[in-house]
Amino acid sequence: MNTPVWEARADLVVVGTGVAGLTAALRARELGLRVLVVTKAEQADGNTRWAQGGVAVVLPGEHDEGDTVEAHVRDTLVAGAGLCDEDAVRAIISDGPAAVARLRERGAVFDSGVDGRLARTREGGHTAFRVVHAGGDATGAEVERALLAAARDGRVPVLENHIAVDAVRTPLGQVCGLLVLDGGGVPGVLTAPAVLLASGGLGQLYQATSNPEVATGDGLALALRAGAAAADVEFVQFHPTVLYTGRGARGRCPLVTEAVRGEGAVLVDATGARVMRGVHPLEDLAPRDVVAAAITRHMAGAPGGIDDHVFLDATGISDFARRFPTVHAACVAAGIDPATDPIPVAPAAHFACGGVVSDVDGRTGVTGLYAAGEVARTGLHGANRLASNSLLEGLVVGTRAAEAVASDLALGLLARCTGTAELPIAPVADRDALQRVMSRYAAIGRDAEGLAVVGSVLDLSTVDRRLDTRELVEDAALTVAARALIAAAAERRESRGCHVRTDYPQRDDVNWRRSQVVRLTPTGQPVLADPVTTARGVA
Repeated sequence: MNTPVWEARADLVVVGTGVAGLTAALRARELGLRVLVVTKAEQADGNTRWAQGGVAVVLPGEHDEGDTVEAHVRDTLVAGAGLCDEDAVRAIISDGPAAVARLRERGAVFDSGVDGRLARTREGGHTAFRVVHAGGDATGAEVERALLAAARDGRVPVLENHIAVDAVRTPLGQVCGLLVLDGGGVPGVLTAPAVLLASGGLGQLYQATSNPEVATGDGLALALRAGAAAADVEFVQFHPTVLYTGRGARGRCPLVTEAVRGEGAVLVDATGARVMRGVHPLEDLAPRDVVAAAITRHMAGAPGGIDDHVFLDATGISDFARRFPTVHAACVAAGIDPATDPIPVAPAAHFACGGVVSDVDGRTGVTGLYAAGEVARTGLHGANRLASNSLLEGLVVGTRAAEAVASDLALGLLARCTGTAELPIAPVADRDALQRVMSRYAAIGRDAEGLAVVGSVLDLSTVDRRLDTRELVEDAALTVAARALIAAAAERRESRGCHVRTDYPQRDDVNWRRSQVVRLTPTGQPVLADPVTTARGVA
């Protein structure tokens, strides 16, 4: 069957049960909206629960001497390598303290320090200890627990095992609902004048990632098919340190939080030589793009005969198991004792800095379609995300998006649905082939020849399919995400942030201090459009 056979109605449909989606749903419910949340897996299966480091925020009365919101803004702009939207950065970071306060009111418990104030750590790119955390290195799990509990208490309905397939639109192109497949593959429509995408990232583009298996870029693909623009998609952040579990590791790899280096651990190679010495003034606490690229370059020399990982020496951290219980458990499971053994680590795909072009209130260029969290490109991250700004962004923009929907509804700006919807036909590539070529040619270190290889492999392995199963929806999303990424990466002839071109190794501020916009052609092919301005002002 290609058309919906069941229907549900709401004022707002939220796609995703991570920090951005649940925060938005809870705030919308507080504002009196009828909210329906949809997730393609179980409620807690998204990326939020895997976040280890914490929330970067400068809290009143609980910050380093001399640290300020403005200092946090400056660190974010430096990490973003010239492509952040400064107004968006300032707006989101300034809202951080209030967002964290609301999260604590909803039951989240953060770690306390010896002075009774919240414990804080420092991560790469930060000039102060401003990252608050929970459970040592289980911040995401605590945030997710608190939000899920609040959603249950607030009677926010959640449809589990329902995958978002396509936006339902009016003849004028306004979004007025969502076409979904239930757990049995039966299509249905969720009719609503507002749809908020909070569906996370696209780590499954690559063979090794810190992301769970659900991170397949579904929201990005859905937004592009709905006529929205994407930007900065070439900037995929690779976390410098996931636990190395052997050559050829696939899927989600255990993360070794950057906070381990914040507490004094250092990167070394098989000979014991320091990897980051002389690379950057902050050495092991340099921004993530710098560290990941440095590790990749270092591995190419195969020091000590090892060319696929380095080591994180955390033996100087006292009581490692208490401070980092999640990392410690993953190490022990791999036969490593961090108290005595250096931890083998390697970079892996971690975070999409770009996404659906939206403002800090979640509005996209398509009426009725909103985006928040990793799926969105608000301008906060630029060419490289500052550590622990992602949970912050989800909390802030999730709240603001719910308030924007309520406002737009009250002003009569949103559309009611008429007509029918049908499961779309879209290009679908073989996932294994896609992941292999993306990991080989479009990860850290790209060049024109390799990006052309990716394009050729995708063209050869792509077949138009009707998206009538979850697997096909995911594979179609990965296909369009990969094509968008390589189009933007091939055009950006420079190295900036987490986009590293080996054939153009220098940063070029004269020609490339700008974002690139991607749209879909009527045949479903991503193409580059004009430079990005604002969510409402994209040409």
